[in-house]
Amino acid sequence: MSDLVAPVQQKINEDLDKAIERLQTLLQIPSVSTDPSYATDVRRCAEHITNDLLSIGLVAKMHDTIGHPMIMATDDSAGPDAPRVLYYGHYDVQPPEPLEEWKNPPFGAEIVDGSNGKQIVARGAADDKGQLMTFVEAIRAWKDTHESLPVRVVILLEGEEESGSESLVPFLQEHKDALKADTCIVCDTGMWDPETPAITSRLRGLVYIEATLHGPSHDLHSGSYGGAVVNPANALTAILGQLHDSEGKVQIDGFYDDVEIVSTEQIAQWNALGDADA
Repeated sequence: MSDLVAPVQQKINEDLDKAIERLQTLLQIPSVSTDPSYATDVRRCAEHITNDLLSIGLVAKMHDTIGHPMIMATDDSAGPDAPRVLYYGHYDVQPPEPLEEWKNPPFGAEIVDGSNGKQIVARGAADDKGQLMTFVEAIRAWKDTHESLPVRVVILLEGEEESGSESLVPFLQEHKDALKADTCIVCDTGMWDPETPAITSRLRGLVYIEATLHGPSHDLHSGSYGGAVVNPANALTAILGQLHDSEGKVQIDGFYDDVEIVSTEQIAQWNALGDADA
C-alpha cells in the first residue's frame, strides 16, 4: 500500500497551491443556510461542489429537497468486491454576524499569519469546508496518479447541517440503497493539534427533552404564598439537579447499560497525545 500512497502524497504536495486556491474559492461563497436571503448562494455553492466532483471523474448529482440541495457522488472504479466508504460532510456555514468583530472579511478567505503558521480566515474554513475539501483533494490526487481508487466511494454533502438537517433523514430513507457502505467517515471533526493527523472515532452527544411542569394558574403574591406554594422554577431546578452527581455522572437508572467501558489501552493512547491546543 505504501508504494501506492507515495505518488499520491507527492501529487498532493505538488498541487498544494492549487488546492488552497480551490478551497479559497469555495470559502468565498457565503452559503449561510439559516438565513433565507442567502438561499441563492447556498445553491450556488452546491452547484460549485457538484461541478468540481464531476471534473475529477465522479458520478455526481445535486438533489433538490424541501430545503437546500443535497449532493451525492460515487466512484466504483475499485470494482464490485472492494469495500465501500461513505464520506459525509456539509457545505453550509453559520452566519458571519457580528461583522464588526471580524478582523478580515468573513468570506474573503484571506491567508494571514497565525499562531501556528499561515491560516485561512473565513467562515466555514474550520466547519466544514476545510475538512470537506481534504477528502475531495485526496480523491483528486489519487485519481491523478492511479487508474482507480483503492475503495469504492460514495460522498454525501448536505446544505442544512447548521440549520437542523431537516432534509437529511428523509433523503437517507429515500436513498438508503444507494448510500449503503461498509464504513462511514464524518468529515466534520477536528485534529488534536496542527501536526497530528487524526480520524475521530466517536463524539459526545446530547438528548433533547421537553418537560412541562404544572403550577398555579396565575401569579401569586409572594407575601401571602411564597414558600407555601411550590414554585415551578424551583421544582424544575430540583429535577435538573438530580440528573448528575457532583462529578458529572448521570444518575438516570439504566443510562450506562449499553455504554462500553473505555479500555486501558485507549486511555493510554489518549494520555500519550499530551496537552491539546486550547
